[in-house]
Amino acid sequence: MTPMVDLVADLGEGFGAYTMGDDAALLELLTSANVACGFHAGDPRIMDATVRTCVEKQVAVGAHPSFPDLVGFGRRAMDLTPEEVRTDVLYQIGALQAFAVAHGARVHHIAPHGRLGNLVAVRADYARAVVDAVAALDESLIVLAQDGELADAARARGLRVGIVGIADRAYRADGTLVPRSEPGAVIHDPDEVARRTLRMVTEGVIRSVDGTDVQVACDTVLLHGDSPGAISLAGRIREQLLTAGVEITSLDKVLTGKDS
Repeated sequence: MTPMVDLVADLGEGFGAYTMGDDAALLELLTSANVACGFHAGDPRIMDATVRTCVEKQVAVGAHPSFPDLVGFGRRAMDLTPEEVRTDVLYQIGALQAFAVAHGARVHHIAPHGRLGNLVAVRADYARAVVDAVAALDESLIVLAQDGELADAARARGLRVGIVGIADRAYRADGTLVPRSEPGAVIHDPDEVARRTLRMVTEGVIRSVDGTDVQVACDTVLLHGDSPGAISLAGRIREQLLTAGVEITSLDKVLTGKDS
């Protein structure tokens, strides 16, 4: 059976006159996009332009909700209640959905950003809050997550789940990411990142920081565009996957293929 994978990246992460990453270059490589919804980055003009371009390029639009932490880019811990998480996530998806509808599209998936994304993998109350928001709005939305509490809670509610593989981040033996505050959390060697990506997609494993292989059911690979050489690396990853016989396709098709 031919392996299939979706390619996704975080887009629209500027604010006002400030930009981050090369969205235009990334969009040539992607099948899906996580679009910032204004809480960690993004503003109405950026959201509108990003969604418009995604629709033009036939890239699936996804919501990338965050803690309300514009100054910290959504990477700081915040002592929110589960109810605040639920309503903040619902608010952000709704904002992006308005722009999607205006451009003749819809929000296709949701992928929590930054510290919120880390915490929903290990905090059952936050995971339930996100799932409650998604289920109340649109049960056809796909939940992008690492293996953990959010993925489990979404499946328990009958929502579709896409597992995200992040090849340039170090993994612990339990399958969680090494926090960015710790040394070695981000892998900078392009050769190593490319090797890790190929293993995730074709073998379903990634090497953890303690040297053991961790099972990773990688439905979508997260590409980055906000560091030197990132676009070149993203292109290299795409070409390497194609050369290995991997079909790069929509997340819908990847998940349908797994279910059939």
